[in-house]
Amino acid sequence: MKEAKVDQFSDPPPVMESDSSPSPEPDFTFAFNDRNFSDRVLRIEILPDILDYKSDGEAYASISEWARNRKRRRAESKRESAEDIIVQCEEQVLNCNMPDTEDFAACENQDEDAVGMIESPSDSVRNYVNDEAAGSNDSSWIWDCSTVLRVETIHISSPILAAKSPFFYKLFSNGMEQSEKRQATLRIHESEEAALMDLLNFMYSNTLSTTTAPLLLDVLKAADKFAVASCMRYCSRLLGQLPMTRDSALLYLDLPSSVLMVDAVQSLTDTAKKFLADRYRELSKFVDEVLNLPLAGIEAVLSSDDLQVASEDAIFDLVLKWARLHFRNVEDRREVIASRLARLIRFPYMSCRKLRKVLSCNDFDPQLASKIVLEALFYKSETPHRQRFLAVENANATYRGFVDRSYKYRPVKLVEFELPRPQCIVYLDLKHEECARLFPAGRVYSQAFHLGGQGFFLSAHCNMDQQNSFQCLGLFLGMQEKGSVSFAVDYEFSVRVKPGEEFLSKYKGTYTFTGGKAVGYRNLLATPWTTFMADDSIYFINSVLHLRAELTIRQ
Repeated sequence: MKEAKVDQFSDPPPVMESDSSPSPEPDFTFAFNDRNFSDRVLRIEILPDILDYKSDGEAYASISEWARNRKRRRAESKRESAEDIIVQCEEQVLNCNMPDTEDFAACENQDEDAVGMIESPSDSVRNYVNDEAAGSNDSSWIWDCSTVLRVETIHISSPILAAKSPFFYKLFSNGMEQSEKRQATLRIHESEEAALMDLLNFMYSNTLSTTTAPLLLDVLKAADKFAVASCMRYCSRLLGQLPMTRDSALLYLDLPSSVLMVDAVQSLTDTAKKFLADRYRELSKFVDEVLNLPLAGIEAVLSSDDLQVASEDAIFDLVLKWARLHFRNVEDRREVIASRLARLIRFPYMSCRKLRKVLSCNDFDPQLASKIVLEALFYKSETPHRQRFLAVENANATYRGFVDRSYKYRPVKLVEFELPRPQCIVYLDLKHEECARLFPAGRVYSQAFHLGGQGFFLSAHCNMDQQNSFQCLGLFLGMQEKGSVSFAVDYEFSVRVKPGEEFLSKYKGTYTFTGGKAVGYRNLLATPWTTFMADDSIYFINSVLHLRAELTIRQ
């Protein structure tokens, strides 16, 4: 029997696999800058920065310093009308700052710092080459070659780079004679060198050694210029895992306006929004700080369902105050409210008294104000079942106007009559989980409502019964403090006990209110708290307890 023949060549490097992904990207680290596995040479010409700029991201004291330097550099770059990058194949120079809308749908988001795909062969490119040879003076197209600080040369594999980047794919396959040459040239600023090298390494290895936020942001920007979406997503994920600050969160929220591939940074912007929403959750403690947030910041905060605020009326007042602080001109203010801020306010949960102010508010376009108030009033008039349906249907929408927040004062539905006597019927709905949170001695207050020009409120308590023998649900009617004014009011408390039935009257009487006084019943349902909470079929209709108070001014 013949002996098995031994292969004299060494085994190929193993492909690294990732436990986090069912289909890991192949690892070509072994081929990076290795002439044996490369078919081309990438010549990188390093140009001096337009401004004095720290090229080493580690030197930044904070991410806010990184942002300030980048902002100044972008402004200076715009004034100089210089392109960020020029791609050259052999001696032919191609403009790579012209987006290809056919291959790259997000190009309308570009700004002066963004770089699009390289164009396919066209007469405009050839004409540029001819113009340059003739000595064109267009400074936006020509670089002075004498400014090159140094040149770095790297062996590259065109299939690997083309598979990762549409930019390189077009560079190597655009059909021009230069695309068949073995050498291609990139020109970059000195401050971009480290980020580009990290990016090229990532395209082979699918990982980065960089761990600090400033360096990751530089790589992310480089990845955006060269259309390496996988690297942008990788940087976004790492940045989202790093400790976040107010400044870094605001910087991440600004990324969609400064990159071409917006989808690639979506996870990072979502993380930044959640950070700001959690940071300012107890809104009343941070009013001054929130008022100084930029537009993207206040949008992130006020879009949250978990804000702990007194009522939606407070959100309305905060939005108006922010708009007046940041937009002095009335027309500008109306524009930003109509296009960005109005959707942050959940008008159906505002009090009717505050909705009237929306109609007369000069900061709102009259047509928009009428539409908003009409929609809110229609919602308030809907049955509880229909309101819950609208809230669920609206839960995943961009505008979440029918979804309530964690209000300190629960919204109420109010029906008012002027004749034969001033009268109002107030409906207060309490969810099962809200009632559960009241145990063992909590209370919840309603929004204020008005009768005869005087403010009142309802409060639901978990308290001991009159004999102090068990805990039960109590309901009270209070009058807001207002001097020595007294009101004689006929009142009636009702509960809707079973589905399909009318409200069942529980207690009624007459009471003369003075400032700060309240009247009610400690055991509204005449049952212990444990029985009340356990019997969903009786006391909760679709997990909601419906309470009603009917009030009439006594003559």
